[in-house]
Amino acid sequence: MYHITSLFEGFWLNIELFILTLIMSLPLGLVITFGSMSRFRPVKWFVKTFVWVIRGTPLMLQLFVVLYAPGLLFGVPMKSRMTAALIAFVVNYAAYFSEIYRGGIESISKGQYEAGAVLGMTKAQVFFKVVLMQVVKRIVPPMSNEIITLTKDTALARVIGLAEIIMAAERFTKQGLIWPLFSTGLFFLAFNGILTLLLGRLERKLDYFKV
Repeated sequence: MYHITSLFEGFWLNIELFILTLIMSLPLGLVITFGSMSRFRPVKWFVKTFVWVIRGTPLMLQLFVVLYAPGLLFGVPMKSRMTAALIAFVVNYAAYFSEIYRGGIESISKGQYEAGAVLGMTKAQVFFKVVLMQVVKRIVPPMSNEIITLTKDTALARVIGLAEIIMAAERFTKQGLIWPLFSTGLFFLAFNGILTLLLGRLERKLDYFKV
């Protein structure tokens, strides 16, 4: 019973990190998107460079940087490893989400904005009343892939000492027990199965937006 309880406690940390990352990275990704699409070139190129760096370096490295850089560079050590993990995950996934947002927005024909202008609508009205749901429909499949990947990536938190489920299972392998390690796969499969069903249902609900 102790083994099962320990695994559940570890997996709850994975779920907590997953949920908090989604809540923060989804809106932050949209802000980054607007920056990368800005007509003010310094902002545009700064944001694009930032996204390039984040997407081009391993998440594991980013976890170490967030945890150790404040102490080494500014003399202010990161006190919470959970906070460090959350910052690294939010920044990393916001960068990826921003590119998905950008691709969705840019895939919409400019003719729709022009038609809205002819009807006397502002750009904001066209975006929120005409374009937005079309963008949502187009980005759901790639977003779903990233969300599923995020679930599995939460296991990387172990590299900075967070006792997520795989770290919890590894403790038992050192005691000669192998089943806790394999059971972690069942936890992830079950959780990702539920996510796949929910995201698939959302995608079907958006089918009436013909784009």
